[in-house]
Amino acid sequence: MSDREFRLAYVPGVTPAKWVNVWAERVPDVPLTLVPVPAAEVVKLLHDGGADAGFVRLPVDREGLSVIPLYVETTVVVVPKDHMVAAADEVTVADLADDEVLHPRDDTLEWTAQPGLPAFTRPDTTAEAIQLVAAGAGLLLVPQSLARLYHRKDLTYRPVVETPQSQVALAWPTKATTELVDDFIGIVRGRTVNSSRGRTPAPAQEKARKQPRSPAPGGSGRRGAQTGRGRKGRRPR
Repeated sequence: MSDREFRLAYVPGVTPAKWVNVWAERVPDVPLTLVPVPAAEVVKLLHDGGADAGFVRLPVDREGLSVIPLYVETTVVVVPKDHMVAAADEVTVADLADDEVLHPRDDTLEWTAQPGLPAFTRPDTTAEAIQLVAAGAGLLLVPQSLARLYHRKDLTYRPVVETPQSQVALAWPTKATTELVDDFIGIVRGRTVNSSRGRTPAPAQEKARKQPRSPAPGGSGRRGAQTGRGRKGRRPR
């Protein structure tokens, strides 16, 4: 049993289960510990050594970090179920011009101009903003995974087109790129266990044993080799 562990941070909305399951199969001797962390604190956590790697929401300060962008999320607006937006399949920012829109301090969407009208308060977190939406104090634009994470029966959400989107990435301190970090990068990138960057590639001899050479059609491999030598030694007339 190894005394090592791999600590993986993740921000709200990110579901690391599929990668964790692959890790458990591929690196069973090293336990993986999940470290939930607010989006605004994940970079500091990585720099302070609180995790070996982490799933972050871009943009982040990349100084001293290596970053692999993974996927982009749809932006949605969270509204009460009786709001007129709930009747639409999707909306634009212009459709929200007359609504008060909450802007939590942990918002990771890069706005050049805030949508809608400013709400009466600015909550510290997205979770608090969701409570205010339920109370009728405004609407909220978030990545779709956060709308799902904080789902309530009295709220719904709709996609918002032509808006900034949140991108999820894997990040780790560049100076702390360990073997275990490389192992996890390989899992996230979908490398197989026997790939050139895998942790336990199959020995070349074993690969050769698994792929025996088939006899040539119509005869043995030895006969084909003799025929080849005969042709090669024939003298021209």
